[in-house]
Amino acid sequence: MTTAPLPNDYLERVYAGVLGKLIGVYVGRPFEGWTYQKIMSELGPVEYYVHDRLGVPLVVTDDDVAGTFTFVRALEDYGISPDLTAEDIGKAWLNYLVEQRTVLWWGGNGNSTEHTAWLNLKRGVPAPASGSIATNGATVAEQIGAQIFIDGWALVAPGQPKLAAKLAEQAGKVSHDGESVYAAMLWAAMEAEAFVSGDIDHLIDTGLAAIPADSLIAKLIADIRAWHKKFPDWRDTRQKIEDHYGYDKYPGNCHVVPNHALMIMAILYAPDDFQRAQMIVNTSGWDTDCNAGNVGCLLGIKLGLEGIDAGPDFRGPVADRLLISSADGGNAINDAVRTAYRLAGLGHSLAGAAPIAPPKDGAQFHFSLPGSVQGFRAERGHGLAERSHVENREVPGGRALALVYSGVGPGQSAAALTPTFTPPEVVDMRTYELMATPIVYPGQRLSAALSAERGNQGAVEVAYRLKVYGAEDKLRTVDGPSVVLEPGKDAVIDWTLPDFGGQPIAEMGFVVRAKGIRADGAVLVDHLRYDGTPDLHLRRPAEPSDFWRMAWVNGASFFSKRFPQSFRLSQDRGEGIIIHGTREWRDYRVAADTMIHLGNEAGVAVRVQGLRRYYAALLSRDGRLAIVRQRDEERTVLAETRFDWQFETPYDVAVEADGAVIRARIGGTVLTAEDTSAEAFRDGGIGLLVHEGALSSNAVRVSPLG
Repeated sequence: MTTAPLPNDYLERVYAGVLGKLIGVYVGRPFEGWTYQKIMSELGPVEYYVHDRLGVPLVVTDDDVAGTFTFVRALEDYGISPDLTAEDIGKAWLNYLVEQRTVLWWGGNGNSTEHTAWLNLKRGVPAPASGSIATNGATVAEQIGAQIFIDGWALVAPGQPKLAAKLAEQAGKVSHDGESVYAAMLWAAMEAEAFVSGDIDHLIDTGLAAIPADSLIAKLIADIRAWHKKFPDWRDTRQKIEDHYGYDKYPGNCHVVPNHALMIMAILYAPDDFQRAQMIVNTSGWDTDCNAGNVGCLLGIKLGLEGIDAGPDFRGPVADRLLISSADGGNAINDAVRTAYRLAGLGHSLAGAAPIAPPKDGAQFHFSLPGSVQGFRAERGHGLAERSHVENREVPGGRALALVYSGVGPGQSAAALTPTFTPPEVVDMRTYELMATPIVYPGQRLSAALSAERGNQGAVEVAYRLKVYGAEDKLRTVDGPSVVLEPGKDAVIDWTLPDFGGQPIAEMGFVVRAKGIRADGAVLVDHLRYDGTPDLHLRRPAEPSDFWRMAWVNGASFFSKRFPQSFRLSQDRGEGIIIHGTREWRDYRVAADTMIHLGNEAGVAVRVQGLRRYYAALLSRDGRLAIVRQRDEERTVLAETRFDWQFETPYDVAVEADGAVIRARIGGTVLTAEDTSAEAFRDGGIGLLVHEGALSSNAVRVSPLG
């Protein structure tokens, strides 16, 4: 398959596509499943976010977002190749999806198409059979799910509609078949072509070329095109869709055909108007978050950031924030900028182009894309300047985040923070659970480059500010090192994070205080980075709370609160694991006091990259200590020795990840293995695991080597 040259504005258009997806999902999510009639009666035309009117958070966990940006990671795990297979993507499902907890609507076998496919995969039915009509029947196989997850495949294949359709087909067939997969292929081809063409009819024709001409999706599009020509008002075409392709015509809970029809209608009636297309597709009802997310991504790519910014401020409330709930908890608290760079990097590799240079020497927060704030929002509350806000500004040599303040005087301050862990409002999110671990930890170093604009009035003191969970899951404020900035001056400020009693860090950012009577102006944040090996002590905090336990991805049957030990997991069938940490952890030592209460094998894992990708030091029931590499369904024993142990007996287990070397130590027994293979893992978090039994630990310590 030949590749097309990458567009000059490829990265920025990927960013616009990601933002379009997020905006559409967040607009449509609060009234997902409503009919047009109910929407018109209770909300009227949906022209902006309505979450506040319905009493729900704006940025929430959602299958459209989590699935889209999780499944595309199969390219990283199984080879960046146009020949990625459905079987490979199915393996990614089993690694990243925690049963009943992450990504999917776990609605039951035969009810939820994706849940049905996951059960097939789990019992050894590989993709594409896992999602086929032959396995699951036409009704289950032709629901909407294949379509809602395809945007990532188009974003990595700019100007290559055949490639996007091919990847979307393989991904779709993990869980779906028939018309559902045709809809996914068509939309992926359209999005890929939108990087190089702005003609909506050409985009639709490009999509049609990727699917059978006699398919129901092709017939549906022909009908909607005819109605579009006949009826100037989209409402008349919507009624025709309900009459001919409505929910009552198709079995199942959320069939692809009615919803695909609304998406085609929206882009025909508003091909060059992002805001109007969102109004049409959301007001039309049915699966609003899915439909609006796909339409938003397509028009984000097609119209770019200018198109998104042409109407109401959809970007400001979102602030680039997105949540990706999966077994890779360190990827959960994310933003549109980091996601865009990741996807564009895959696109460069698929196209055989030079890699994208990491902005500002790899700083995680760099604000390099127009309008980006990477989750930073002004903090509100007592003593905080109400007129403060954040914005992205063009500065010599690039872009920066501006913390703008006005009238900051004695007793007042201005602050801006970005999420680093699960927010308190997670308790108000419905349907989809958030599995996340923090992205920053004690022992790591924060480093930021700051400057005060030359036209500022008055000097200011700028300090780090954290929000840390505490008693009763309340956030407490912790301020760190500070620097005084005169107008026109700059500084670098570092902070090695201390231990917070085992409690996770929820937010990080900066607070600005006036050094005189009054200060007006802006502090510019060129970048903020965190690096270094954590040095943390994980245990039950002295202050009662739940979020310290929620900082572990729970891949076990039970992760109990009822026992005196800090961590106690049990597993009914197969292997259970709880995971903590991020893919930015590389070389480190983890030590845990462990007690096996029952089980065939149990132990401590390092460089964990999901449920089925890790190294582990395992004690097995037949009296062995082994270092193993688990990679999908394949387990490789790298080293082993005899070790007699007993149930209900404490053992201090330490495991080191040191380059290609993995070491395990229990008392005087030391076991060493080296993995220089192509299957080796070089990064990842830690885990406690047990096979059909129970394991507990009072404390887990992660520290630098040596």
